[in-house]
Amino acid sequence: MEKCHPTFECLREESIASLNTTVNIFEHKKTKTQHIHLEADNSENVFLVAFRTMPMDSTGVAHILEHTALCGSKRYPVRDPFFMMIRRSLNTFMNAFTASDWTAYPFATKNRKDFDNLLSVYLDAAFFARLDPLDFAQEGHRMELKEPDDLTSELVYKGVVFNEMKGAMSSPSSILYDAVSRYLNPSNTYHYNSGGDPAHIPDLSYDELVAFYKKHYHPSNATFLTYGDIPAETLQAHFEEKVLQHFDHSADVISVSPEKRYFAPLSVTEHFALDANTPTENQTQHVLAWLWQSGDNLDHRLEAQLLSQVLLGNSASPLRKALETFPGAQSPSPLCGLEDSQLELSFLCGVEGSNPDQAEAFQACVLETLDTVAKEGVDQEQVESVLHQLELSQREISGDSYPYGLQLILGALTGATHRSDPVALLNLEPALERLREAIKDRDYIPRLTKKLLLENQHRVRVTLIPDHSLSERRDAAETERLAAEKVRMNKEALLKLKEQAAALKARQEAQEEDDSILPKVELHDIPKEVNYPQPETLSLIQISEPTRREWLSRMPASA
Repeated sequence: MEKCHPTFECLREESIASLNTTVNIFEHKKTKTQHIHLEADNSENVFLVAFRTMPMDSTGVAHILEHTALCGSKRYPVRDPFFMMIRRSLNTFMNAFTASDWTAYPFATKNRKDFDNLLSVYLDAAFFARLDPLDFAQEGHRMELKEPDDLTSELVYKGVVFNEMKGAMSSPSSILYDAVSRYLNPSNTYHYNSGGDPAHIPDLSYDELVAFYKKHYHPSNATFLTYGDIPAETLQAHFEEKVLQHFDHSADVISVSPEKRYFAPLSVTEHFALDANTPTENQTQHVLAWLWQSGDNLDHRLEAQLLSQVLLGNSASPLRKALETFPGAQSPSPLCGLEDSQLELSFLCGVEGSNPDQAEAFQACVLETLDTVAKEGVDQEQVESVLHQLELSQREISGDSYPYGLQLILGALTGATHRSDPVALLNLEPALERLREAIKDRDYIPRLTKKLLLENQHRVRVTLIPDHSLSERRDAAETERLAAEKVRMNKEALLKLKEQAAALKARQEAQEEDDSILPKVELHDIPKEVNYPQPETLSLIQISEPTRREWLSRMPASA
């Protein structure tokens, strides 16, 4: 087992030959922080710190916190250290993510000095963020006078996340996915919009943001994940010196519970804003969605991926063919497939370019198709072909912009987030072998179809219809809320808003800050000769990032 720092305990070591890596799991003795290290003979070292962030409202607190944490920290009190480091670094990747149940800060670089520099900045940003109220106003939300010098002027909302989510939630696909999540998950964190609903973002106060930060960005709620050839002991020495020695263990256990199941399917109608000049005909969308089993079990995940691809993989697949030929719509919905980024898997299929009166016919078409699959099965060659494609997809490096090590880390993150086995989600070969054996039974796909779809009562049908006046009603509600806010404000409060707006404007127009406080790579830190590795075939755990981007889901990513 790889040597660890004295403040850490070595819990487990497992080599995964197909990944050319050895996974080591450690725990910090005092804070119980988990460190998952993927030891590999690769000079592109990757770091990611993830926090379980599971909000129970749609104020976008986790998303706004991700933005605000990157606006300066205790050791680096400059306005924008994150973007400043991009210019001072040899990084191959820098970003931050807000998912529905975690927030992560990853980077990658091939230069050891650069790694140490970025690690210092990232750790300080995550655990010692300044959270200046002015940064909250800028990145989250604020009220301003529409006419800055006129105290009688009406108020308007501004803010980076507020405006970002207004744009994101104007898309019918985003609205539909948000509705599916709300009804499919009536009681846990996935019911809420982690990115923030513009109607609820102004409900978030600065004090609530700080309280969320103190609770959720604590080392006891964090997981360090690393990949590459830097020894775990060296990494842990940095963690201890820069962060962990300053904290005690927190008794808060932040987690998401499995959703309670429906006893009968649900049918709902939602609306999206449509321009008054656009006819409503053929603008409706219909989606059927099911909640499946836990996604942190690799066998469950792979069999779900197999069934999803058998049903929807191409135009010859039975459910895809039914959706493409359904006479009451123009095409399948972009929300077709498996959602595997959350605690429990879900499966969606739908159509767009339809009308409201086609909802029942659409549902009947889907259920009849699934019933045929359950009774007659599918061609065995098709199942074997799908499994072959599934195996290939697990063994190739995708065209994403993510470094290979980061893709592996993200593959383990679901298990780490939900306190299950992160190694099991990486070691594919045993699970693939079990799946190869399972599909030899020709009744395997019919049984899965019955179990996960036809007999599963936790099903939601969402019909999304256009509404010419919805945008106008929303704008009116926002205007009314702002007017009520202004009635409650005295002159002193209005002057404070004016001063805040002036301070933000002055900061934005100020000359660039002195970045000398930040670490940088010097010329002597760059090797004169670079040894390029020979090409080799590496494995890849399939992650759901492309699916979430395609679906325009509630996972905003920002740099």
